[in-house]
Amino acid sequence: MKIGIDLGTCNSVVFIPQKGVVLQEPSVVAVSLAENKILAVGETAKEMLGRTPDTIRIYRPLKDGVIADFQVTQTMLKYFIDKVSGRFRFFKPELMIGVPAGITSTERRAVIEAGMNAGAKAVYLAKEPILAAIGAGIPINSCSGNMIVDVGGGTSEVAVISLGGIVTCHSLRVAGDKMDLAISDYMKKKYNLAIGEQTAEEIKIKIATALPEKEDKKIEIRGRDLVLGLPRNIKVSGNEICEAISDILSEIIQVIKAVLRETPPELSADIMDKGMVLSGGGALLRNFAELITQSIGVPCTIVEEPLTCVAKGTGVILENLDVYKKSIMTKK
Repeated sequence: MKIGIDLGTCNSVVFIPQKGVVLQEPSVVAVSLAENKILAVGETAKEMLGRTPDTIRIYRPLKDGVIADFQVTQTMLKYFIDKVSGRFRFFKPELMIGVPAGITSTERRAVIEAGMNAGAKAVYLAKEPILAAIGAGIPINSCSGNMIVDVGGGTSEVAVISLGGIVTCHSLRVAGDKMDLAISDYMKKKYNLAIGEQTAEEIKIKIATALPEKEDKKIEIRGRDLVLGLPRNIKVSGNEICEAISDILSEIIQVIKAVLRETPPELSADIMDKGMVLSGGGALLRNFAELITQSIGVPCTIVEEPLTCVAKGTGVILENLDVYKKSIMTKK
């Protein structure tokens, strides 16, 4: 049995060849401190965020795209494997895990170890930009250049891919999570209002935009007034949020520019022709593709299913392991 996992800072997606995406859950684990037992993983654990008594701790075991808490990551992987393999549990599955392109060898070894300890027979790692490109249906083995911008929860990765490998690539540990932070900081500064992680994320998903819009969307949010210490409601608009996250978006755009600067001229010409592809959860931010197109002058399009394309890529590779062996293999 083969399982592909896009192990994300924010969400993890599990893919099984021939079945498609079988599981899509937040990378969150709830642990009760008294008996050190796992209470919940995924969606149910995420609902507890910011609402727990001191006997329960909520872990987000991945930070900036890499493992921050080994034990918890391992438990989470085991939970995912058990949940999708069901009654075939007596066979050890082969895992294919997507990792950021800018990962160090220690971080890489941690992922392999966690996978092996969670009950895998073999663990293959592949770089996320390549997986995202494959999942988006880009012919990565052709000799023309393709540029992919993958903005996730913990990392933003920009890579130029040609002949099945990465030509130039930058990995930036600034992405969706940092946008949430920027939004809650903005609320503190402007309205003296403290809001939780979940509220910040909700604002980002519902009304955030990368470019100011004429028709401004509004949303009512609740938080705690920092002066009075009492709960308070306020209305925020999308354009305010646009201002709040603009620095983060410009950091991502700087990285895209840096990658383009290092790209060989032949490939630059290809990218100018085809444009670049935006994937990952960050691609869902309204007008983000337009902002990139405006700031860089290269057309930018969004892949069909930005959230699952890395996981789909793992599935494609697992189905044709022998074809892709040389372009991705780091096997243990």
